[in-house]
Amino acid sequence: MQVKYYAEDDIFILRISDKPIVREVSQDWNIGISYADDGSIVEMVILDAAKQGALPAQWAETV
Repeated sequence: MQVKYYAEDDIFILRISDKPIVREVSQDWNIGISYADDGSIVEMVILDAAKQGALPAQWAETV
């Protein structure tokens, strides 16, 4: 699992697996979830993360 936070753009990315992404779904204007072929979640992206209160975990790599 990889966690990255792009402070300049306020984007938080949680990569759960290395499976290829086959489908991406917007849950709201600022949240996207990517799925693998088997239906499992591969990645979550949160735009305006700090502004929305979804601050990254302390162990997130800030890029």
